[in-house]
Amino acid sequence: MNQKIVITGGAGFIGSHLADACCRLPETPEVLVLDNLRSGRRANLERNQAHPNFRWVEGSICDQEVLDQVCAGADWIFHLAAMISVPESLIRPRECVELNVNGTLNVLEAARKHKVKKVVLSSSAAIYGDDPELPKHEKLRPAPQTPYGITKLDGEYYLEMYRREYGISTVSLRYFNVFGPHQDPTSQYAAAVPIFIKKALAGETIGIFGDGLQTRDFVFVGDVAAANLWVAQNADLHGVFNVATGSTVTILELAETIRELLGSDSQIQHLAPRPGDIRASWSDPGKLFATGFRTKFDLASGLRLTLEAARHP
Repeated sequence: MNQKIVITGGAGFIGSHLADACCRLPETPEVLVLDNLRSGRRANLERNQAHPNFRWVEGSICDQEVLDQVCAGADWIFHLAAMISVPESLIRPRECVELNVNGTLNVLEAARKHKVKKVVLSSSAAIYGDDPELPKHEKLRPAPQTPYGITKLDGEYYLEMYRREYGISTVSLRYFNVFGPHQDPTSQYAAAVPIFIKKALAGETIGIFGDGLQTRDFVFVGDVAAANLWVAQNADLHGVFNVATGSTVTILELAETIRELLGSDSQIQHLAPRPGDIRASWSDPGKLFATGFRTKFDLASGLRLTLEAARHP
């Protein structure tokens, strides 16, 4: 009997790349995506329509009945559905709690009911906040500064509680700054890389919040998908892991690299600092690497693939 994999939020940027990776698994598992298209896109689902065991259910993690239906018989649940924007969480904190905390509890309840073998949560480096210690490692005391970061930390605690109390194997992956093909540059809360690429391709001014000296650890989305599969396939792994490269770059350097790779003459404009923006983010991925996992892409190689996809959508 084929394995069944459920991906909540599988029409989103990261979730759809994870769905791609699951559909490439040699045993041809059943891959079921649950997404209400709040931030996901139909175009991301189309890439796997030809897969014989790929299915999409339009629905929300806030609907326990729908979750029960899709999770019945599941072996793994990759839980990515969430309010994904830090700025939006500051504007809509109650909705952030409903989606990111209550929604996660719904997923865990479905996993408990149906005896799912593994639940993997997409968490975030936002949990570390602006703690000055660098690089960020999993033993740091959490200091989230926004509803987004707080709710992701809540999710981690609930996953560990369900592991301890109900015997479900759980892992929380703290992503740093994920980038790659098919990342939406048009959203009001879009990430830096797709916006910079879109502006550079059009020769438009690239806006940077603040002085641009904020540091980030950019990790390619293919490596993030691979990390999810790695922790799911290793049954003994549980707990919290950083997912990053362990290298850092400033936002200003990122913009200049994209301009250079594209041969763009776009100018850079400094904008007012953005609320909730963390000054320095740099990861120590040693805990995950110690399990045998390695990222395969550095910033330059990941950007080349991302730029190629942007030129030929």
